[in-house]
Amino acid sequence: MKFIQYYLECLSHASYLVADEKTGRAVVVDPQRDVGQYLADAEKYGFTIELVIETHFHADFLSGHLELAKATGAKIVYSSVAETEFESMGVADGERYSLGEVTLEFRHTPGHTPESMSIVIYEHADDEAPYGVLTGDTLFIGDVGRPDLLASIGFTQEELAHKLYDSLHNKLMTLPEATRVYPAHGAGSACGKNLSTDLSSTIGAQKQSNYALRALTRERFMDLVTADQPPAPSYFVYDAILNRKDRELYDETEMPAAMTYEQVREAAAAGAVLVDGRAPEEFAQGHLRGAINVGLEGRYAEYAGSVVPSDVDIVLFTEPGHEQEGRTRLARIGFDRVIGYLEQPFEAMINHPDDVQRASRLTAPAFDQRTNELTDLQVIDVRNPGEVEGGSIPNAVGIPVGQLPARHDELDPTKPTVVFCAGGYRSSVAASLLRHKGFTDVSDILGGYNAWAEARQNA
Repeated sequence: MKFIQYYLECLSHASYLVADEKTGRAVVVDPQRDVGQYLADAEKYGFTIELVIETHFHADFLSGHLELAKATGAKIVYSSVAETEFESMGVADGERYSLGEVTLEFRHTPGHTPESMSIVIYEHADDEAPYGVLTGDTLFIGDVGRPDLLASIGFTQEELAHKLYDSLHNKLMTLPEATRVYPAHGAGSACGKNLSTDLSSTIGAQKQSNYALRALTRERFMDLVTADQPPAPSYFVYDAILNRKDRELYDETEMPAAMTYEQVREAAAAGAVLVDGRAPEEFAQGHLRGAINVGLEGRYAEYAGSVVPSDVDIVLFTEPGHEQEGRTRLARIGFDRVIGYLEQPFEAMINHPDDVQRASRLTAPAFDQRTNELTDLQVIDVRNPGEVEGGSIPNAVGIPVGQLPARHDELDPTKPTVVFCAGGYRSSVAASLLRHKGFTDVSDILGGYNAWAEARQNA
């Protein structure tokens, strides 16, 4: 058996290739949208990808099942309870599929979503113990899939939590303790609240260490898994719906169009959003008026999808050579309306200095001084509620960055405003969004809450 795990750090997303080396028959599970790496490995090892298997309709990324099926002729596989707008093959609970010696067993494990399933892998069809299990978003390392993401489209978190409890106890924890566990996500994913940085584990280890699996009763389990979940990025429902639809394919080799400064400004006047992918420090030194800063070195797609609507045109501002990266990373969440990028971006700023702004970033002492000087200062904590529980700046208003587009009208755009997060990445996103929305005096705190708390300790 050939088993390959692929991990996409910026989306905390794991996908898999499983193949029988004797027959050359292979499957890919939960692929990302740009599918070149799976095709390259299949060619390298002489494999034929015959199935593209989805453990569920993903909410945090747009999966590459259509792209991979088109490139290989593979069938797309879901649980038999899933309904898709494209041609797919449904597999029943307990059904097996042979690649030769290597055999897959599909187990329906609803809870995170109604159609969720897990895939038990046997190196040989007659093995008593499996090699491992691909658990999708049902079981993570250190956590389980949150049951509340579909609350807005007809499912209550209580009924899904009930199903999740049964799936874990009746379908996964019954596997031998040595069975390897391979989930679809790791630390940083908003699909859970306590995901480990480990990318694999065993059933036995999870029984001992996973807080949700250690719950003594169903009621306690439900209380644990429904409490304190981080706010879901606003694009999650968009992707959960789009993943079941027939849609346009993504060509990862196609470059976005080069645009002049005049074309960019014309597009912005028509409603396009300019997304500046540079680091917050670079953005602060100078950027085009109205640009939203989402740095490519961070969780770019996740935060762009949290603050930019899914139904608007997007223009990219990047360091030269990173235009294609920006386009692909947005395509991974289904944001395909990238109409181009600003060609020669730094020359454009030099030639149009009246259209260039600097961003105010305050050190912790400078922020304290401003707090003492201004009685009407608005302070906004854009971290998640779980982070805020560990402490915050006095009198700060808590609005997670992903909720800011819908809640910015709770704030006064004429008041001086200071935004902070944990370290400075999200606060730059949030501050630039508020400026984009017309706020006239916005700063963020260099180093975020961590720097402010450390300065207080050392004072």
